Amino acid sequence: MKIQSLSQYHHWTDERLMEAVANKEHRAFEVLYSRYSKPVFGYFYRMLWKNRELANDFTQDLFTKVITYAPQFDTKRPFKTWMYSMANNLCKNEYAKAEVRSKAIMEVPTKQQSESIQNMDLAQFKLKLKQLIHDLDPIKKETIELRFFQELSVPEIANAMAVSEGTVKSRIFYILKDFQRELAVFKEILGIILFTIIFR
Repeated sequence: MKIQSLSQYHHWTDERLMEAVANKEHRAFEVLYSRYSKPVFGYFYRMLWKNRELANDFTQDLFTKVITYAPQFDTKRPFKTWMYSMANNLCKNEYAKAEVRSKAIMEVPTKQQSESIQNMDLAQFKLKLKQLIHDLDPIKKETIELRFFQELSVPEIANAMAVSEGTVKSRIFYILKDFQRELAVFKEILGIILFTIIFR
């Protein structure tokens, strides 16, 4: 087996790197890890209640699985989709465990629509949007995370979540519609044009 220099691996596609990982080429894994460890950590951090320790543990667990299942990886399938599919399953399992442990249902805060428009600013808009995302159920939160934070395409999300593209599009449409309604009071602050761009 020819040993490649680390710089050569950086020019390889994810799928070719996975072939090399399956052949126990450790430098190939190092490149994959350098490409995805930061966004994967961010993904788990947002999906797992902003718990850094959990996010770090799940990041390491995911990349352990990448190594473990590298020989079974289908190189005709996009690595990114395959990886986030595993990440999605890890989150689902953790949600189920958390439900068993706590038997608690996340409470949705009372809406504060009586706030004066004059006191609202962009910072408040961001806080409200952040809260809306936080209050989404796990499936909707996953969809928003993959689309707008990880920037996966609709087909990639469909593959990662094992649903149809139509289902993904429908979820995104209704989530953004709900957000638009909840944040409508901010139109006068942001301006109709900016508000339209956000929810186009």
